[in-house]
Amino acid sequence: MANTKLEYKVKDISLAEQGRKNIAWAETHMKALLEVRKRFEKEKPFKGIRIGMALHVTKETAVLVKTLIAGGADVAICSCNPLSTQDDVAAALALDGIKVYAWKGETTEEYYQNLRSVVAFKPQITIDDGCDLVNEIHTKNPELIKDIVGGCEETTTGVIRLKAMRKEGALKYPVIAVNDNKTKHLVDNYYGTGQSALDGVIRATNVLFAGKTVVVVGYGDCGKGVSLRAKGLGANVIVTEADAFRALQAHLDGFRVMPISEASKIGDIFITVTGGKHVISSEHMNLMKDGAILANAGHFNVEIDVESLKKTARSVIRIRPFIDEYSLANGRRIYICAEGRLVNLAAAEGHPSEVMSMSFCGEALAVEHLLKNRGRLPVDVIQLPADIDDKISRLQLKVSGIEIDSLTEEQRKYISEWREGT
Repeated sequence: MANTKLEYKVKDISLAEQGRKNIAWAETHMKALLEVRKRFEKEKPFKGIRIGMALHVTKETAVLVKTLIAGGADVAICSCNPLSTQDDVAAALALDGIKVYAWKGETTEEYYQNLRSVVAFKPQITIDDGCDLVNEIHTKNPELIKDIVGGCEETTTGVIRLKAMRKEGALKYPVIAVNDNKTKHLVDNYYGTGQSALDGVIRATNVLFAGKTVVVVGYGDCGKGVSLRAKGLGANVIVTEADAFRALQAHLDGFRVMPISEASKIGDIFITVTGGKHVISSEHMNLMKDGAILANAGHFNVEIDVESLKKTARSVIRIRPFIDEYSLANGRRIYICAEGRLVNLAAAEGHPSEVMSMSFCGEALAVEHLLKNRGRLPVDVIQLPADIDDKISRLQLKVSGIEIDSLTEEQRKYISEWREGT
């Protein structure tokens, strides 16, 4: 797939022209990130820095890659999911001379080969979505750690893994949890997943949501967004949760709350958004009605126990590009979207560009923060300073043409004063 001049592994380099058009389309909706790019072009904060990335290779990610390169970085990128790459975008990046190792439909072995290609690039900064790149470096290439300034993590699942590493003393360099930015998890997870997960299910199935019973498994920021959007399409929403307060929130937000063992019997469409493992088990699937549709919007393909289902199903038939029909021993059929992988990127295009603009402003500014504070940050899972998060909000307001108020001197004094009362 590669030639002597360019280093890449993509599915079809002839798709590059369409990829460039799609990247340009994304840029028209990512003006906040383009504002960051303008400054980077002048200041070159990443000059001479190697940045290794394991992210979904989409048109929006391409805009981030180009922003980092504008700042002087040398970039290598692979996908963080075997089914999420947009092949035309990967081809466009490759033809522009960027080290890209990704295509839609990678096998597990190909996925890790591509990840190892980014590791071999010897990155000084890592940008991860799910922690696979960090894990590969820590477990198989620890000799690289001494030259790594730090890393950034894009998603909840990755942050969970990083915190587990830190707890065990396994984490060896600082990583900024970009996911914890307000402009990320309260926008990307809520508005982004809410829209794109349903988009993925609809593209895969063309099913009508109105009147259906939709079971949302998990009521974190992603689950809240999915539940609200499903309700907006006319669905009857049931939420299942293991966290008491989140279950209470779902109830107070007007949704039915019950155990998954009960919801399994009455749901028409199931969407998992927990970041956990086997939250829908083969036992639950055997309780489901004939024709139930299952989709996962969590990062890894373990939320639905598809492997157990494969072992017990009478037959498995791919009836549409992203729908597999499983015939159960009880005579019922259930349908799995996108092999149980991230449905919004496997069967659709992921989050809208406007959403990813804010998320990727966080990534770009987090990289800058790591370099500005090189050697001074603790080996920990770190949150980006609040003033940088605020800067992202202000950038998005600016490009949206929205003006807001400023506190007067009297108001600033009042909210910092304890003496003035009734």
